[in-house]
Amino acid sequence: MKLHPARVIGIALAFSGAAAAEGDSFQARAQRGELAPRSIVPGSARKTPDLSGTVRHALEQGSTQRQAADTAVEPSSSSGGAEFLGLSARTLGCGARNTDGNVRVNQDCGFRPQNETIIKYNPLDPNNLTGGFNDYRTGEAHAGFSFSLDGGRTWGDGIMPFTNRRNNPPPGHTILGGPGTNHSYEAHGDPGLAWDSRGNAFYSAGIFDRSTGASAIFVTVSPGLKGATYNSVPSGRVNPAYVVAEDNSVLVLHDKPFIAADFYPHSRFRDYVYVTWTPFDFACGKGGNPAYCKSPIYFSRSKDQGRNWTTPKVISGNSPALCFLGDFFGDPAAKPNDCNFDQGSDPIVLPNGDLVVVFNNGNTPADDPNGQQLAVVSHDAGDTWLGPFKVGADVQVGEPQCVGAGECIPGAYVRTNDFPRIGVHKRNGHLYVVWQDYRTGEFDIHISSSLDGGMTWREAAGPVNPGTGKDHYFPAVDVVSRFRGEDGDDSEEDRAGDLVAVSYFRTDRVPNENVLPFFTPSSPGAGKQNTDYSLAGGHGIDTPYAARPVSPETPPPSFVGFNGDYSGLVVIGRDAHPIWSDARNPAPAGQFGAGPSQDEDVFTDRVPVPTGGDERADRSRR
Repeated sequence: MKLHPARVIGIALAFSGAAAAEGDSFQARAQRGELAPRSIVPGSARKTPDLSGTVRHALEQGSTQRQAADTAVEPSSSSGGAEFLGLSARTLGCGARNTDGNVRVNQDCGFRPQNETIIKYNPLDPNNLTGGFNDYRTGEAHAGFSFSLDGGRTWGDGIMPFTNRRNNPPPGHTILGGPGTNHSYEAHGDPGLAWDSRGNAFYSAGIFDRSTGASAIFVTVSPGLKGATYNSVPSGRVNPAYVVAEDNSVLVLHDKPFIAADFYPHSRFRDYVYVTWTPFDFACGKGGNPAYCKSPIYFSRSKDQGRNWTTPKVISGNSPALCFLGDFFGDPAAKPNDCNFDQGSDPIVLPNGDLVVVFNNGNTPADDPNGQQLAVVSHDAGDTWLGPFKVGADVQVGEPQCVGAGECIPGAYVRTNDFPRIGVHKRNGHLYVVWQDYRTGEFDIHISSSLDGGMTWREAAGPVNPGTGKDHYFPAVDVVSRFRGEDGDDSEEDRAGDLVAVSYFRTDRVPNENVLPFFTPSSPGAGKQNTDYSLAGGHGIDTPYAARPVSPETPPPSFVGFNGDYSGLVVIGRDAHPIWSDARNPAPAGQFGAGPSQDEDVFTDRVPVPTGGDERADRSRR
């Protein structure tokens, strides 16, 4: 993404103050308040990609969550307190806490938040669902997992076993190297999920340590255990299992991984697992100050259920037709047409075994303040790549900015982004990509399709969402396509075109949202609007889709100050299983000291994919 040329926006991660001390990390400096915006010169501005919400939130908060845990008031042990908690002898995971519909996915009985959600299903057993989310129940940012054995009606959950790994960058799996700290990691998040054809569940996450600057990408497996538990990532430097990439350098930060697995039984690359992510390179600084250099998309592959991974490599490519000023920030190794201002990659496997990765890019011409969505394609499991190809525009002019949050939804006062999400029809290989941007003067969901395996793309004429007057954001997408044990007859979508499901948040807009370039918490209406989560369905790119809300409307605060970078959706048969977070549940006074009075939880539901034009009018404003 790129910055508007007339603005000064703190995305490029330059530093103020004196030069960094030797070994001092930008994570540690962020905690001390030394992270400062880069000055943008009109006419030569670049909107560079931002760190993922999980990482940036954790860096900015430091140990705030742990401090809150230390000072939290314990709930009363009286019967009245137990009733407030939703506890009872027959209650699993405090499920009685909400009685207004939807299913609560996280099962902890505390009041610390969960957010940034994703959901997948076991192709051997569609009733076996897995969920992922950022989880703060311990007082620290950790990757949470959940699993259901009954189609999403009930859930179990836990925390991923990532912090036992001690930093020790292995040869062949490090970007800038550095000797290991032999120090365990503090935090992790940015969950990604996948299943292979044999019923193994995979979980990816970004891992980091504020105090040392170490960071990593791990992918581990639930080997035939239905996502109910995952293997630990062992320490060690030589061929460590489940380590995709790892560094101990103040000049690199591994961020925003997503994974995909080839679950097609007849694919030539059956059960290969793939991961893509964004390493932020800060090696272009001078005088001891790290400064943003580039952030290309990296790729790695596993052939043995995630245990061993290929050497990470750049796949975002070079294009004289699409990418410009790749060497803008002074990287001596960069070429002018490198597509290296990237973030938000999402990989997917086609039924023939081909692999497609979409990502957000900011290498557009200097006089164009907008970004673009790009795709790269591999026919040989990632050995070689074609592209990039343009999926669609990312119109950013006019996007609201919030102090302390960057690109934001003013009504909820929550950070947002324009990252693309990809879905595939599991029989014919048709691809659909959704994202949000501001071309209509509000945040709306846009869609593009490819019918030739990602080589050419066509954007819809208008937004997916049928309603106006709200901000629509954090979309997820899947395609109705019967596969293996799924129920349902897909003859209708064969006649009318692929039936596509898209889910997203909606928040009421604030006064002057298109006039004010920046918002603060005291701006009129900021952080004071209602939010819901909605599901839309339609055929191909015939927009707008039919839509309906799947959550109750949540009054402010809609979230506990943060909602991650994405939400999730999976379709089984003709039923959609969206997953999202909201703060509908109250927290007892004193539970967070002076902190929030709401508990941000993860929810899901089983909802038929909407179809039919008559829903567009009567549900578009709900």
